[in-house]
Amino acid sequence: MARHLITSALPYINGIKHLGNMVGSMLPADVYSRYLRQRGHDVLYICATDEHGTPAELAAKEQGLPVAEFCAQAHDAQKAVYDGFALAFDYFGRSSSPENRDITQHFARKLNENGFIEERAIRQVYSPTDGRFLPDRYVEGTCPHCGYDKARGDQCENCTRVLDPTDLIDPRSAISGSTDLEVRETKHLFLLQSKLQHEVEAWVSRHEADWPQLASSIARKWLTEGLHDRAITRDLDWGVPVPADTWPELAAEGKVFYVWFDAPIEYIGATKEWADQDPENRDWKSWWYEADDTVRYTEFMAKDNVPFHTVMFPATELGVREPWKKVDYVKAFNWLTYYGGKFSTSQKRGVFTDQALDILPADYWRYFLIANAPESDDSSFTWEHFTATVNKDLADTLGNFVNRVLSFSRKRFGDDVPAGGEPGEAETRLGEEIARLLAEYESQMEALQFRKAAAALRALWSAGNSYLEEKAPWLEIKTDKDGAALTLRTAMNLIHLYSVVSEPFIPATAATMRAAFTLSDDTAAWVTEAEAKSLAAVPAGTPFTVPPVLFAKLTDEDLETYKERFGGSPE
Repeated sequence: MARHLITSALPYINGIKHLGNMVGSMLPADVYSRYLRQRGHDVLYICATDEHGTPAELAAKEQGLPVAEFCAQAHDAQKAVYDGFALAFDYFGRSSSPENRDITQHFARKLNENGFIEERAIRQVYSPTDGRFLPDRYVEGTCPHCGYDKARGDQCENCTRVLDPTDLIDPRSAISGSTDLEVRETKHLFLLQSKLQHEVEAWVSRHEADWPQLASSIARKWLTEGLHDRAITRDLDWGVPVPADTWPELAAEGKVFYVWFDAPIEYIGATKEWADQDPENRDWKSWWYEADDTVRYTEFMAKDNVPFHTVMFPATELGVREPWKKVDYVKAFNWLTYYGGKFSTSQKRGVFTDQALDILPADYWRYFLIANAPESDDSSFTWEHFTATVNKDLADTLGNFVNRVLSFSRKRFGDDVPAGGEPGEAETRLGEEIARLLAEYESQMEALQFRKAAAALRALWSAGNSYLEEKAPWLEIKTDKDGAALTLRTAMNLIHLYSVVSEPFIPATAATMRAAFTLSDDTAAWVTEAEAKSLAAVPAGTPFTVPPVLFAKLTDEDLETYKERFGGSPE
């Protein structure tokens, strides 16, 4: 089987992420990883917190903590939420790790040796009060376009206009609040992306036909506009330091690498972190170095991250002139909105992942988000849509089926799977339909079409309900007890099949369904076409239990409670 390397865009360290962040990278990567593992592939799913940059320092300052301590606490808090969502990372690292520092510095040295880094003098805002140059986000003031008085020097969050610190009205230091600011000359390292333009274009041309249109169009737009040389260092206290053996003057000034230079390298760094935990049995380089023919690499991200992963990071890897693995497939997502408006971490608009888990278990959210993933266009989260999806798909179609079958069988036949007669025409038709729908589900998962995969999974669940309505064992038992037993035994085998194939979407519920049957050797990782047709994995006489209600139906009162707490609009 193939070796699959999977990464999702690194969640930034400054706070718990919202549902849009979850569905835009980590959750679909987890669903895909789980599916591939079940199909027998060798999978390594890597992620990490992105911990460097100005926002990390500002967030630490707001909490009155040293930035290293803040990042350590925030990493643990984020990891706890992802554990709550049952994200099965092979490793969830930290971009502030020694491994990432060493590899980032190695990349910088090699780029410099190959003529792709240049030291340049630029003019930058300086605060005499703070005794330091201020990165763009350390300068705050009033936006000249909309009048928002908390605009930052790189962008106004209110009107989204891109800014320069000198554009701000009444600019001030975000550290001290001082308005005594000057513009002084300072030196920084620039990555000469312009010299790598043609190589990046050639690389993108070899891959873009296979990527989703969203990813390829964004990459092509950036290349058409032309790659510009980009500053890859900053004046910050927190970050990967510029190595003194190569740039002693800049190192003495305390320069660190720009977060967008070191963050993608952390995919490699986190893999080494994973390997360093068990070096005798884990080889990180086999996943990243000279691995083009042995590893398929898939990245998951929202559309705002696409330029960095399809243009900037590949430019870095190409410029190093070493055989580092580059992405094969970029799965890009549009936005999940909240009632049509943007989720916002800074303005606390929308539902955040920790809040979601406070309301309902993870499987409710996992299924809804993937079934409505913003793949072809933006999709909108509303409480009305969420409630309707939970009630129809999870509570009625799946949960009610499981409860009806197991409760009725226990009531009429006891605690063991009933025997009944031999499968007949209805069971043959059902088996053919289940095999067809399973093949559709597999096809959509292989193509990373998550909404279509969810629709195929839902159709599998619906097929069981249709069979149950057709056979009506509650009526059948009055005239044909063996026939009713056969119907229930077949339906129980459907439940077991659902427990296997639903695991990528709703892992906790899948485990509950599977545990309902006391099978002596239940090691099935997936369901073959022949097994889908025969529906015989759970033989007669197998003890079973009736699990608690899998999914509670949400009421109108629940809906009003959610809307009152979070608002029924983005404002």
